[in-house]
Amino acid sequence: MTPVKGKKKVKKNVSRGTVHIYTSFNNSIVTVTDASGNTLAWSTAGAKGFKGSKKSTPFAAQVATEEACRKAKEHGLKEVDIYLKGPGAGRESALRAVSNVIPRVTMIKDITPVPFN
Repeated sequence: MTPVKGKKKVKKNVSRGTVHIYTSFNNSIVTVTDASGNTLAWSTAGAKGFKGSKKSTPFAAQVATEEACRKAKEHGLKEVDIYLKGPGAGRESALRAVSNVIPRVTMIKDITPVPFN
């Protein structure tokens, strides 16, 4: 029997991208995209092994953010814009984690939807 081959991962050469950080009360989701919105890497607190109430901690958000940024840095990422969304506890620690891994942060924007009626 011949082994089934998986899809080969292609390393893109992207120097500028966007980090989307969504923190809820239960989990943190981090997605790193290129300029046109194609996903380079993603990670969540649940995917990093945190379960239950530990997923909503700042440390879990930090670990998930570092993982996603390291994966994206393999594609040549050097400069990012950051979009924050959600009311979760891991917002500030996720921001710090991005700046530790990727050297240049050009913009930080909060896009949390706020009701006005």
